[in-house]
Amino acid sequence: MVHRFVRLWLTSAMVLVLAAPTWAEQDEEVDTAIARALDYIKSQQLPNGAWRAEGHGESTGITGLAVMAFMAAGHTPGEGPYAETIDKGIRWVLEHQEANGMLIAKRSHGPMYDHGIATLMLAECYGMMNEKDGAKVKKALERAIRLILESQVVHKDRRHEGGWRYQVESRDSDLSVTGWQVLALRAAKDVGCDVPAEAIDAAVDYVRNCATPDNKGFGYQPGSGPTPTLTGTGITCLEVCGKHETREAIGGAKALLENQLRHDSQYFYYGVYYTGVGMFKMGGEYAEKMHRRLCKLLLETQDAEGSWTPRHGGEREAGKVYCTAMSVLGLAIEYRYLPIYQR
Repeated sequence: MVHRFVRLWLTSAMVLVLAAPTWAEQDEEVDTAIARALDYIKSQQLPNGAWRAEGHGESTGITGLAVMAFMAAGHTPGEGPYAETIDKGIRWVLEHQEANGMLIAKRSHGPMYDHGIATLMLAECYGMMNEKDGAKVKKALERAIRLILESQVVHKDRRHEGGWRYQVESRDSDLSVTGWQVLALRAAKDVGCDVPAEAIDAAVDYVRNCATPDNKGFGYQPGSGPTPTLTGTGITCLEVCGKHETREAIGGAKALLENQLRHDSQYFYYGVYYTGVGMFKMGGEYAEKMHRRLCKLLLETQDAEGSWTPRHGGEREAGKVYCTAMSVLGLAIEYRYLPIYQR
């Protein structure tokens, strides 16, 4: 397995508690699970470099998640055993950018999901590429970011201002779609793209409006009830935008420890990613307890072939590559190879 960052709490965690594995034992299991998952993801890549969503065909979003899974485990474009796999995935996404900047292979009811994820992937891989290929990625990334910024300022009523929805021209917003756009903007800003501060501020205002009045989590839209998955999304957005330890994030983090993500949670694999990243950004007890929880949930459900199988709702349509990539992204947070994972 590739070199790993030193765990901040490894020394104190090397103690056997009841029948639970030590951190070292769990880390070995995680390394093995990730390696098996990457081999599965590679096996599902199409000859043209894309990966497909189960119900929707080739997808820039699924391809973006797959590429990020390799990078999250320490593999980079142009180098190592997965170089060709990663490079082909990136090239395929670049080939599917429309004139307006949209990164999309096939129109669906929610193209901003695919676009946000693919844009985040381009921002994450940019700093890992050689000068020639990096220039192509940067050009495409800047066009993709421009589209996200244009979509944000479409006229909406006050409760939806600052966020995003399924379509570029949508006149309402939701936290689920907004999460990917926020991550893409933050990652792009970190690599030198022009992202106005007021765009980040407006997004933060929308996210905070999705918190419950008692600050016990985040909902799909302002006024909606909280779920673990969306609570993780809200925390992640605030933390990556530099709004550390806000009352909404602290309240949401406490709620997540009390009402934890479960296998039967709505959009479980989406929640694996966002609760993992959000609580990692919070640090301390929040990060430690969530990481242990996610490792337990995922390690006990990985399929023999190295994949994870969707069990509920819309994630069935997304398919096994989606679930497997999201699982790797959740398990590999502690490696800290993806720039967006940095505290």
